[in-house]
Amino acid sequence: MSDIPANLTWERAAPPEATGPGPWIELAFGDDDFVYIRETSDPENVVTTTRKKWDAFVLGVQAGEFDHFVEGVEGFEGSAGSETSEGSAGPEGSEAAGPRRP
Repeated sequence: MSDIPANLTWERAAPPEATGPGPWIELAFGDDDFVYIRETSDPENVVTTTRKKWDAFVLGVQAGEFDHFVEGVEGFEGSAGSETSEGSAGPEGSEAAGPRRP
């Protein structure tokens, strides 16, 4: 996609203990109020959203709005309000949802 800024800094949204090539999700926050999202296995396929929508998504993850998607998945630690073994990221961002917005 030609309208993706060349100067983006991509951050991998993976657990700290994650090893190997993934595939992992990577995020980049542009100067143009867009958030760019891609998968390491297909880095040319980039999806965009606005920072406002990204922030709403992160708040939804923190609030447990998407927990039903992972019920029964091995390693899932609980529902909204419960801390995982890694602790809580607080109201400003969520490690589960990726890096914090600059």
